[in-house]
Amino acid sequence: MSMLANILGFSLWGLAVRFGQLGIQRRPLFENMTGHAIAMGVFGYGGYWAWRWDQKSVQLIEQKKVEISERRKERVARMEAVAEKLGLEQATSEEH
Repeated sequence: MSMLANILGFSLWGLAVRFGQLGIQRRPLFENMTGHAIAMGVFGYGGYWAWRWDQKSVQLIEQKKVEISERRKERVARMEAVAEKLGLEQATSEEH
């Protein structure tokens, strides 16, 4: 999801929360527009940080996948070396 869509979505959610708050208090919805702007700004900023966290988590997951793949390759190489060594030892013990 793009950054702009994330920020706008969270901002609109902030506006909906503000309307819900004023509705519960039975106050006029369009009396204080500054409060709406503040709620939208705060929630939009939260949307920006949610987008950044999503980007960072994708990067961390990709890094972990690479690390796991490298460890698996090393483990397979060690297992093949051990199997080869055991195979050679068995062949030499069968000759005697």
